[in-house]
Amino acid sequence: MLDIVYTATAAMLALAVLFVLFRLVRGPSVLDRVMCLSTLSVLFVSFVAVEMAVRGDNAYIGVMVSIALLGFVSTLTAARFAERRAHDRD
Repeated sequence: MLDIVYTATAAMLALAVLFVLFRLVRGPSVLDRVMCLSTLSVLFVSFVAVEMAVRGDNAYIGVMVSIALLGFVSTLTAARFAERRAHDRD
């Protein structure tokens, strides 16, 4: 039963990656593309979590935390850049 759940979860995550990649390519603005990259980091962390659950191993927790922190910091940096850019326009 859990195999079906893991497979369905991986399939939904793969579908989400496809949608995000489509948006990354067609994104009308730089901020849309930055948000897509942030979403991809979250999806990658989710894939690693599912893989850890399948194997019953927690060896990749450090990788998950590192990627999550990197995605968070990059999103904050992009938001701050966009805020300054909008402020300079006014």
